[in-house]
Amino acid sequence: MSPATAPTAREEDQAVTNRLGLWVFLATEVLFFGGMFLAYTVYRLTYPDAFRAGARLMEFGLGTANTAVLLVSSFFMAMGDRAARAGDRRQLRHCLWCVGGLGAAFLVIKGIEYRSKFAGHLVPGPAFAGTHGPVEIFMTLYFAMTGLHALHMIFGLGAVSWLLWRNRPGRPVPVEPVAMVGLYWHFVDCIWVFLYPLFYLPGR
Repeated sequence: MSPATAPTAREEDQAVTNRLGLWVFLATEVLFFGGMFLAYTVYRLTYPDAFRAGARLMEFGLGTANTAVLLVSSFFMAMGDRAARAGDRRQLRHCLWCVGGLGAAFLVIKGIEYRSKFAGHLVPGPAFAGTHGPVEIFMTLYFAMTGLHALHMIFGLGAVSWLLWRNRPGRPVPVEPVAMVGLYWHFVDCIWVFLYPLFYLPGR
């Protein structure tokens, strides 16, 4: 790396500060999701049969498809981070478009799944179909946890769009921003990797 392109000590310190701030933010997110995972565990142990019945209401194919979509998106995000470090603006742009497209596909699939739940009156509340009680608790946790995850995905898509704007010609390749957004994206994907077996596999 030439002296003209080498990061200054101040830039390196700022990068360390930014990453530390992101790790602190992610730690608070882990605690937030952790409370929901704890609630799921307690109710699952209390009502195991009802939770298996609730899992049978899930659309296994859509959940599995969304899992594959997010895993592939993480691959493209990692490739984008590699391209940014190599200064390859073109490859970075292609990778970010793939990440954004896959993230949007995840939300579309999740929207289709939510729509089927509304159509089947499986949304917790007065119109909930079938047996109330433990199964309704399962569905409440499903909507709360997957809905919160979807909100994080929307935020992540906004961050990816920002990276595409930052990566336009005439500006430096956004190496550090790509690394930070990538860390956030991988975190959101990891949350789904835990949600998938909790809600889609117990009934199988």
